[in-house]
Amino acid sequence: MSIQDILVLLPLLVAGVVSLLVLLAAAFVRRHGLAAGLTLAGFVVALASLGLAWTAAPREVGGLLTIDRFVIFGMGLILAASVFVTASSWAYLRGHDQARGEYYFLLLLASLGAMVLMAASAFATFFLGLELLSVSLYTLIAWRRERGAGAEAGIKYLVLAGVTSAFLLFGMALIYAASGSMEISRVALGTAGGKSPADGILAVVGLGMIMVGLGFKLAVVPFHLWTPDIYDGAPAPVAGYIATVSKGAVTVLLVRLLVPIGADSFVAPGGSGGAFPWVFTIIAGLSMFVGNLLALRENNVKRILAYSSIAHLGYLLVAFVAGGTLAVRAVSFYLVAYFAMKLAAFAVVAALSTPEKEADMIEDYVGLAARSPWLTGVFTASLLSLAGLPFTAGFVGKFIILSAGAGAQLWTLIIILAVNGTISIFYYIRVVSAMYRSREGSVSAGQAVRQPLLTGLSLAVLTLVVVALGVYPSPMLSLIGLFTGPLGEPPGRQGRGATRRWCRRPGRPWRRHYFQSSSAATSSRVTGFPMRCIAKPKFSRDPRRMQPARTPSSSRYFS
Repeated sequence: MSIQDILVLLPLLVAGVVSLLVLLAAAFVRRHGLAAGLTLAGFVVALASLGLAWTAAPREVGGLLTIDRFVIFGMGLILAASVFVTASSWAYLRGHDQARGEYYFLLLLASLGAMVLMAASAFATFFLGLELLSVSLYTLIAWRRERGAGAEAGIKYLVLAGVTSAFLLFGMALIYAASGSMEISRVALGTAGGKSPADGILAVVGLGMIMVGLGFKLAVVPFHLWTPDIYDGAPAPVAGYIATVSKGAVTVLLVRLLVPIGADSFVAPGGSGGAFPWVFTIIAGLSMFVGNLLALRENNVKRILAYSSIAHLGYLLVAFVAGGTLAVRAVSFYLVAYFAMKLAAFAVVAALSTPEKEADMIEDYVGLAARSPWLTGVFTASLLSLAGLPFTAGFVGKFIILSAGAGAQLWTLIIILAVNGTISIFYYIRVVSAMYRSREGSVSAGQAVRQPLLTGLSLAVLTLVVVALGVYPSPMLSLIGLFTGPLGEPPGRQGRGATRRWCRRPGRPWRRHYFQSSSAATSSRVTGFPMRCIAKPKFSRDPRRMQPARTPSSSRYFS
């Protein structure tokens, strides 16, 4: 392993080493502050090491991990979210008597699994990262053993994780049978280039099973049924972690696999090329309607936020269907906004919860404005941003997704998104109005709520991000442009050493592909398909056969 490999793997190495230190500290020195401090310091150091990883990216390590700039962007999101979850967990767990050092060990392992998942370039690391994330999470979900709802939520998540693993393993086996390779690039390119029609069918069925497994992890319709129960039973910081880190890692992986390529790569040979957009269109529409409509009659705040997550994943799928460079930036910006909004909302729920009772019902928030104006302001900002009101990060994120959809002429999805954005305002306003309403005999009547300095600081940063992205999003969009360059940008922005080639399969149009080195620009080795790659095709009157389109429908960056 070279120095460059160590540099790109530095965030993973830091998370792994610190997790061992936390475990040893929990075994010999059972102090909550020490475990929380080590965890927080580990996440901060790992976040700082991304600068060193940037200097060596893009790079493939051992054929198992590919660390490019977009993966570094995803790692930054994961580590930043983990910092805020750690700060919220420290205040949340202070009043609990049970062991707390192991909690932070599992939190580090879950973050490590999320980073491995999004950087995976082979099925082995894909499955390893997913299982490391899942096993840690269903233990964290059932952390409060004294609550029956927590144990139930942990068991339900365990069942869902088992079903997810079964679908993923079966899909991987089918793709391996069709292609003879364990590279994830076979999924990214549709795996439709088998030696026989039967191989193409196996590949498409395998791809479908993998998408079903990832659908369970994203909790989109129709794979969402136990999601509200899991959020309700989990500790508030863990619920925020599931809503952000778990879904964000899978979303980054899907962006790397699906967005840079055309929809026609996801159908069997001889297919129409329209199956992929239609399936995702239906899932996106159902997720938006089901998530928002079921939240209307809920009185449990954590379940409302769970249904809200289902709807927001539907919003993100609109950008996936649109495809292209703008879609990549739309997904990236919306992930940043979504992380800030959800983390702030769940941090407020955690700050109001006690060892005896979770602040999960709307009645628990009645009169909060009088007891804690600061928490009320933070929660109001996050909920209004989730609703997509102007001058918030949620509004700008939805606007960019609508722009991506309009560019791809997805008018049906645009109308559905606009309608559901209006529906969602109702249940968010219900919670906001309860905080500013006073009532005699309310369960929330009592002393003023006090938060530790670390919790208040993290809430201030999250609120600043929510407001700043809604008022002045340009710096974040420019920063995202630096990270998403390899996913569909013009030549010269793909990183050092990138080689451009025009490639096509028999009977398909020319497409622009990027390779990390000129020696790697032999597409049959990278993609497994019979493809021809040349520097520049000759002119022909038939643009689909001899001349590349002026705006290629897809591109791919190969390491």
